[in-house]
Amino acid sequence: MMEHLVFLDRSTLQATVRRPAFDHTWAEYATTSQDQTQPRLREATIALTNKAPLRAETLAQLPKLKLIAVAATGHDIVDVAACRELGIAVCNIRNYAVHTVPEHVFALILALRRSLLAYRADVEHGRWQQCEQFCFFDHPIGDLHGSTMGIVGGGALGQGTAALARAFGMRVLFAETTPGTPARAERTPLDQVLAESDVISLHCPLVPATRNLIGPAQLRQMKCNAVLINTARGGLVDESALATALTEGWIAGAGFDVLSTEPPTRGNPLLDLRLPNFILTPHVAWASKGAMQGLADQLIDNVELFVQGSPQNLVT
Repeated sequence: MMEHLVFLDRSTLQATVRRPAFDHTWAEYATTSQDQTQPRLREATIALTNKAPLRAETLAQLPKLKLIAVAATGHDIVDVAACRELGIAVCNIRNYAVHTVPEHVFALILALRRSLLAYRADVEHGRWQQCEQFCFFDHPIGDLHGSTMGIVGGGALGQGTAALARAFGMRVLFAETTPGTPARAERTPLDQVLAESDVISLHCPLVPATRNLIGPAQLRQMKCNAVLINTARGGLVDESALATALTEGWIAGAGFDVLSTEPPTRGNPLLDLRLPNFILTPHVAWASKGAMQGLADQLIDNVELFVQGSPQNLVT
């Protein structure tokens, strides 16, 4: 049987996507809205998607579908439980961003700890030119060496971030986030990590147990000179609480690459912040040229191996 592949949101991947090495037909769309999904996948045996959702009601109308190849590590856009019931395999991408995401994390950390945005704004507004001496000290500058990095999530991205932290001379704590259980070996209770860390970086998946993992109580537990980094999922943090924490000075700063709704809708409190100690980037930590090409290659590897009968990276 010839496979029919449909890529629902090809424009989200700026890389060369090779065609699979088996007989197939191929269709691709720049983007796909929810009401377009079922008609476009009606004849598909394999669906490729990055951020186009595939929910139970749609999946139930796609009897020919055998595989959903997600062009990302996170697979919350797919109703995995429904896929199990319907016998649809789901695979994702793994370990492609082990360098690019940690590097983005540290770009945010360094900018915040050294107040780069604030100093750049001062120079642009003439502050340096008005000085009577060679420099000025209007904003705090903190070293990473000797400070503590708290990491929530012990997978490849968390481990990659930890490696860079240790190279900077930081002490690393991995948080235990399972409520009511003793900390696993080499894990530290989340409350202790929040209290002791100078930098906290999130690298865990968004599941019911981690939604709003960092809320008002957790932000209050952090040091007032600590910064919070989130390159994982927006729903991990209560965004209204974070806006309050930054505005009222509960913590020293935050660097985010994700929001709870993407693209963001009007009304997100983080979009309205105009603070030198808050940096928001548009979900691009993963998107270096090399990482994106590696993702595209692995995406087709996943499809080919599935068709060969040796699937990899299955989440069902």
